[in-house]
Amino acid sequence: MSKPNFTGTYHMMEQENMDSYLAALDINFALRKIVCLLRPTKEITHDPATGSMRIRTLTTFKNFNMDFTIGKEFTEDLGPVDGRTCQTTVSWDGANLVCVQRGEKDGRGWTHWLEGNKLHLEMRVQGIVAKQVFKKAE
Repeated sequence: MSKPNFTGTYHMMEQENMDSYLAALDINFALRKIVCLLRPTKEITHDPATGSMRIRTLTTFKNFNMDFTIGKEFTEDLGPVDGRTCQTTVSWDGANLVCVQRGEKDGRGWTHWLEGNKLHLEMRVQGIVAKQVFKKAE
């Protein structure tokens, strides 16, 4: 089975448990409240042939870029998110992209998967799970 191509622009439709997730990352109260109000857009460029991927998370507050090759570990600068760096690997688990972020926080990572025109994101840290759902722009 071929892997899905995640390329596209996606607008957030819903999220759950984001405040608890951010608290587990030691994000201060005021910043958590701001982040929970944001409705990010994700711009994903994915080349299935090479495994290269760029995920741009865009908001009116702060933007975050993540460039990587699927299956290759890299040092991720999470400064715009929580001021940390970690060793990150994004791999396939069936049709899902699974990210493991090794660093100061245990169990940190995320999973992306597609269902029709929806992009799902599940973020994990220290047993806390937050979810976001995005709809692909037409």
